[in-house]
Order: sequence, then structure tokens, then C-alpha cells
Amino acid sequence: MKALRTALFAPGSKERVMGKALESGADAVIFDLEDSVPVSAKAQARDLVASAIAGAATTGPAVFVRANAAATGLLADDLAAVVRPGLAAVVMSKVETVAEVRECAASIERLEAAARMPEGSVEILLSMESALGVHRCYDLVTASPRVASVCFGSARDGDLQTDLGCAWSIEGTELQYARSRVLLETRAAGRKYPLDGVFSDLSDEAGLIADSRLSARLGYVGRTVIHPRQITPVRRAYAVPEQEVIYYQRVVTEFEAVERTGAAAAITVDGKLVDYAMYQRAKSVLALATLDA
Repeated sequence: MKALRTALFAPGSKERVMGKALESGADAVIFDLEDSVPVSAKAQARDLVASAIAGAATTGPAVFVRANAAATGLLADDLAAVVRPGLAAVVMSKVETVAEVRECAASIERLEAAARMPEGSVEILLSMESALGVHRCYDLVTASPRVASVCFGSARDGDLQTDLGCAWSIEGTELQYARSRVLLETRAAGRKYPLDGVFSDLSDEAGLIADSRLSARLGYVGRTVIHPRQITPVRRAYAVPEQEVIYYQRVVTEFEAVERTGAAAAITVDGKLVDYAMYQRAKSVLALATLDA
């Protein structure tokens, strides 16, 4: 999975909202079959989401679907409805066991084959929304090669905060351990681009930016959003600062120039040591900065 700055949720029961989400400029859209859809509307929402996937332009944002948790008994029907050409990933809600991940992956594999889709077309994102899910993050991510990334459940008053019994603040202190652990274990499992979760207060753009900047400092490269108005502030908050881009461009240029001569394996740039580790860091930051071009 490529790096995403923004992934926009859209209720699967609202056809018009899903259409607007596809035109929002987000890097990905997440058609939701879970919390934003009443139980009585689940079946109809599946049909609407299936139609939206079929009608999505191949040049538009990546299309994901957040399915209902395995424990609800609704996951199998969700997958049967939405695994079709055009779907990029399934977001597994409230995932806690390796068995859930493997069963979901096996179902997707069967459905891909039935739809004559290339094997591996549909990836899985794991939503970390409980203490147990966070605790088992590495095992869950490595449960299937189909797992491409995770989404951390950072929402205020969300499932994870409730499960932890902690407070919430814009400083992020209360969730910082869990937030950092999910990032560390996801990257340790070889998945480079974990997503942070939603910021639920649509009226607080300053808070959204502050929380996103904290998230970026921790190592997240983007997050899920709940309204198109959050897309631009989030992009700005996660963007690599221009001064860093300039500095790392110099690092790469000057290091490669010296490397070609075979004269040294370390140099200084602006008084800072640059060896192969720092050179690789510079290339990584510059690759990420291409998302902001």
C-alpha cells in the first residue's frame, strides 16, 4: 500500500455522500458499513456500496470499505457484497485475534477468485480500537500477507479511549503510549505507512492541526478524516516542512557526490554528521515529500 495523507469516511447508507467523497480530493475513501449505518440499513448499505465501487473511476482515490467486526456475524455478508473489481482494501473493525484476520483473508481470497480478480487485489487494513488489539498489534499485522497497514483508533470518546478508561487531551499524553506502540509494531512488521485515526471535532481546525502535527512527529504519515473540510488542514499538518526538504536535498546531493569519489563514507552538512544511515533517512524523507507536491 502506498502512503496516504488522507482517507475520508463516507456512510455506506448515503449514496450522495459517497459520490461526493469520491470527488473530495482525498487520497482514499472509506465507504463505511459499520458504526455510521444502523442495523436496519445494513443490507441496503451493502448494495449501495457495491454500486459505488463499481461506478468509481479508476483514476480517482483508492476505494476502501470498513466492514462490520467479525464478532457481529455481519462480516461474511459484507465481504460477499463488496469484494469486486475496484475495491482496494477492506478495513477490519475492532480486530483482536489472529484467527479473525486469517479468516477474513481467506474469504477475500475465495471471493477474488470467484470474481476473476488478480490474486492479492484487495488488501486489509486493521483498525486498532481496543486494548487487546493494541497489545496484539504485531501478531495481527503479521497474520496475513494481505494486511497492508493499520489505522489507530485515536478518536475522542471512541472505542479505544473507552476500553483504556483514560482521558483525552489535545496534548495527546493519555493515548501516546498506545499510539506509539501501534506505530512501532506496524513498522516492525514491515508495513511502512500506518494511519492515525479521526479527529472528531469538526469545529476545531486548530485542534485538528495540532493533533495531526503530533501524529506526524511520532511517525504517522496521514490519518482518516470524517469531512472534506478536514482534508486540506491535515495535508498541511503532515507535509514535510520546506526547510527539511531543502536540507535533505543537500544531504543527498553532497553525500552522493563524495560517495562517487570513493573518498569517504561520512561527511558534514551544515555542521551535522552525515553517514549512510543519515543518507538513507534523507532519501526516505524526500520520498515522503513527493506526496505534498
